[in-house]
Amino acid sequence: MKTSPAANELLEWYDRHARTLPWRVSPEDRRLGVVPDPYHVWLSEIMLQQTTVAAVKDYYVKFLSLWPRVGDLAAAPEEDVMKAWAGLGYYSRARNLKRCAETVADQHEGSFPETAEGLLALPGVGPYTAAAIAAIAFDQPAAVVDGNVERVMSRLFEITTPLPEAKPEIKAVMTALTPASRPGDFAQAVMDLGATLCTPKRPACSLCPWSSGCEARASGLAETLPRKAPKKTKPTRTGAAFVALRESDNAVMLRRRPPKGLLGGMSEVPGTEWSVDADEAGFVLSAPLQDSGTDLDWRPVAGVVRHTFTHFHLELTIFRAHVPDSTLLPGNCWWSAPAELPDEALPTVMRKAIEAAF
Repeated sequence: MKTSPAANELLEWYDRHARTLPWRVSPEDRRLGVVPDPYHVWLSEIMLQQTTVAAVKDYYVKFLSLWPRVGDLAAAPEEDVMKAWAGLGYYSRARNLKRCAETVADQHEGSFPETAEGLLALPGVGPYTAAAIAAIAFDQPAAVVDGNVERVMSRLFEITTPLPEAKPEIKAVMTALTPASRPGDFAQAVMDLGATLCTPKRPACSLCPWSSGCEARASGLAETLPRKAPKKTKPTRTGAAFVALRESDNAVMLRRRPPKGLLGGMSEVPGTEWSVDADEAGFVLSAPLQDSGTDLDWRPVAGVVRHTFTHFHLELTIFRAHVPDSTLLPGNCWWSAPAELPDEALPTVMRKAIEAAF
């Protein structure tokens, strides 16, 4: 099966302009026979879900230094994995990462399935990730569609149907274009095109290898595509966080969140529920250590901590108190000294809360 002229044009461009990324095997190395490591591809794709390349690079390097092979990650304590992931967000990905590594190590003898169908059976692997691993790691002709690909295909074929309704149409044209030869490089080439030239605003059409055949460029609609359905307004929830500081050294009292749900398994300072109708006047009544035998002076810190999750905005009132060293902590809590805090499994919102208290 011959590669289409359009695919050839893009692959020629990719051979000259491919981005250098820590998880990518370059076109030059591919020609020399270097084969992508499925573990590296999988790890990077999980990390890149809803996260930028710039944010992922350091985390990717750190994970490989800690767990060079999938079996190493499978054997790692979950708490260590969560600590290494802290700050990258969408923490269910970290839990699924651990589960998936265990599945590959225990049920597949340490080797990832080579087809998109087999990969889909792994924990935390959806259609996009399965296609990406199959194409990039195993040269399977799977159509890989991320946000960059959606933008490029919408413009190339002038697809005016708003997202997400346009996804099947975009998948169909990407499938038709994906060549049997070098499908992984082709997928990465389309992603690079969207990341570097076919950008959301002011696309560099004059430099694009597909400019002559781009329907949206011809009609002047390139910058308006892809179209998206109006976003729903996010509600704002409020709550309180209580930063208890040990008197002798300013160590912070932490506890572990429940294993499931939002920020599951991560560390946190104690706090109230987050609600759209929170009783702000009663926040201090929920302060921890109320039955410790010590009369603690919980005082609010000026301002609020704001953080945005996928489905809601959060505003936290921060309370601070200095706690005598002799105070007995609840069984699920521990002290973490300032020097130890960077290594705790603290999500970004909790780091914000602690910083506000100092």
